[in-house]
Amino acid sequence: MAELTVNGLSKSFPTPAGPLRVLSGLSMQMSAGQSAAIVGPSGSGKSTLLHILGTLEQPDEGTVNIDGTDPFALSPHRLAEFRNQTVGFVFQDHHLLPHLTVAENVLVPALAIGRPTPQHQERAAELIDAVGLGGRTGHRPGQLSGGERERVAIARALLMAPSLILADEPTGNLDRRTAETITRLLLDLQTANGAILIAVTHSESLAAEMNRRLELIDGALVAGDSPLINQA
Repeated sequence: MAELTVNGLSKSFPTPAGPLRVLSGLSMQMSAGQSAAIVGPSGSGKSTLLHILGTLEQPDEGTVNIDGTDPFALSPHRLAEFRNQTVGFVFQDHHLLPHLTVAENVLVPALAIGRPTPQHQERAAELIDAVGLGGRTGHRPGQLSGGERERVAIARALLMAPSLILADEPTGNLDRRTAETITRLLLDLQTANGAILIAVTHSESLAAEMNRRLELIDGALVAGDSPLINQA
């Protein structure tokens, strides 16, 4: 069962004026099926937090535990494997490979560990159908609308059945109606797969659809008037 526990997370970056702390003793806990929107002004550390949760960047202090594993205690090779199998990323700019078809883009996480198995190919087909693109498996990203490319990104993020889905402004480049469709699709698939979903967003409408709305203030997550630690 998916489980995320973060304790005492801190992160600073060097500047000419001295270290700039963007995360300060941040703690949170989430379980399977839960979703959270992280909001806050630009530069507050939202993307840094997402990168640390996704094991793309190491914290200065504190721990991250995903499904009982401390990813930062793993060797670089094992960490890459763990990330590929446990974390799914949905980016605002999709990051689809332009020369690959929809089906091939969805299969990219499986290609990273070798040749896709028949099971991978079957799951990719199921996910492509689930996001409403069953008739476009042979299309390339340049032949798709922005909303369709975001659907491909969601299917790709779910291919390996990750415990943790991280979305960085998943509706930021979309019109209101398409954004609402993508929001519903992302939440429905996250719930169906029993994953944890964390989305960084400036969209209040997206945040309102999540189980929790968390604001990053002075390096800590705040829900209402108090820091959030293991709040359901």
